[in-house]
Amino acid sequence: MIDVLIDGLSWACLLAGGVFCSIGALGLLRMPEFYTRLHAASVTDTLGAGLVLLGLILQAGLTLVAVKLVIIGLLLFFTGPVAAHALAKAALNRGLKPLLAEADAESLATETSPAPTPDDRPLSPAVEGAPSKP
Repeated sequence: MIDVLIDGLSWACLLAGGVFCSIGALGLLRMPEFYTRLHAASVTDTLGAGLVLLGLILQAGLTLVAVKLVIIGLLLFFTGPVAAHALAKAALNRGLKPLLAEADAESLATETSPAPTPDDRPLSPAVEGAPSKP
């Protein structure tokens, strides 16, 4: 009886993991830019791989194989987000701006704001008429 329950949970985890990995693959195709694609792939694949490994651990039982699967799961759990962060940071350093940042810059450029009055401007050496050095 307990074997049927473990098999059912195992198959549920395997199927759910496959679904999450498929959603991640679909996210790679459907998302508009690099950063959203990276997010879709890293989050869903980490969860998908974790569920697949959990399903395999339930199938393996308390054996050395289960210990090896746990080690693989820990490796994926820690390296997946780190790799995604490194990719995002490298892309940002190379000048690839997120789509949201471009939309914010365009919306700020189109907004009309009143010109600051002399009383609103902060006093600094860069203000016209102020001496730069004593």
